Amino acid sequence: MTLRTSLRIAAIVLAGLGLAGCGGGIGSGDSGLFGGGKSAPRTPEEEAALELQRQNLQGYEDKDRETIWSLFTNSDNPNTTVEVNKYLWQASLEILNFLPIESVDPFSGVIITGYGTPPGGGKAYRATVYVQDPALDARSLKVALASKSGQVAPSTVRAVEDAILTRARQLRVRDGKL
Repeated sequence: MTLRTSLRIAAIVLAGLGLAGCGGGIGSGDSGLFGGGKSAPRTPEEEAALELQRQNLQGYEDKDRETIWSLFTNSDNPNTTVEVNKYLWQASLEILNFLPIESVDPFSGVIITGYGTPPGGGKAYRATVYVQDPALDARSLKVALASKSGQVAPSTVRAVEDAILTRARQLRVRDGKL
């Protein structure tokens, strides 16, 4: 067998495999090589079962599924809102401005600071502030303070929370949205 003949046979085999891959397969209405392209009529029970499968699968369409191609599209929702009270957020940053900021996440409402000494004080503190609601309310604000020696007195935490709430109310009144 010559090289030319071998190449022709290889091309025919590859073309045949390529065409075989183009078939509709099982369940597509094409019965492949043996049925001539026509499928047998379905019984009413088979039709009902197929319709039931379609209905059951209808709720499982995963529209939020990400693929590698999601990186190249701008599919972010432009209507996403931040669920953090802006006055509490700003007041927390202003009241605790003597502490170095380690982490800030306005979408989850968490501010984490490093150790710092308040003006006129000798003890170093660190704070974690959690603004958990869009309402300007005391229940929306959680403050945790720690010193290098351990826990801080609850009265100190309450004083910082009160200072933040007072400043937040002042900011709201200043904006004229009272």
